[in-house]
Amino acid sequence: MATAEPWQTAEIPGPKKALVITKPDVIVAMIKRARHPILIVGHMAAETELGDKKLIDYMIDFAEKTNIPTVATAHIIREFLKRDYKPAGFMPAVDIGNRLVDPEWIGIDGKGQHDLALFVGLPYYMEWTILSGLKHFAPNLKTITLDNFYQPHASWSFPNISIKDWMENLKVMIEKFEEKGGT
Repeated sequence: MATAEPWQTAEIPGPKKALVITKPDVIVAMIKRARHPILIVGHMAAETELGDKKLIDYMIDFAEKTNIPTVATAHIIREFLKRDYKPAGFMPAVDIGNRLVDPEWIGIDGKGQHDLALFVGLPYYMEWTILSGLKHFAPNLKTITLDNFYQPHASWSFPNISIKDWMENLKVMIEKFEEKGGT
């Protein structure tokens, strides 16, 4: 059963908590509505097995179908390049969090501020902290976490779901963009 309780149970997010995504179509609609989204992929994407593929493979498919600029964090850039995918940039996760807060930053691709940030593959506690900072200091930025654990500091989050359900949600999102040809 899917629950909307933080995976890190001792932390209290405050009165404003993430809305729960029960259908992947919600994410697809939000991405299509966004003017300038960004995808931040953490190192755990290269380690997380989802059936016969790794999470990074799903994220590459997703990034290619949506044309969303992707930021590789930590050492995961090597994993992207091994798979013949060149992200828009790479930097430490905390650095991208700080840049998203900065009103003077013109985005990873130089096309202006991002209005939607999607996070996946970061350690839970790190993503929690980055999302908390964004929630409080980047009021015009909406955030979505694509991980299978509920992140209360995001604007939108999947609930705590099984690997199988998570994999199915990611597949549906990718298929929806294949049908309609990207953002």
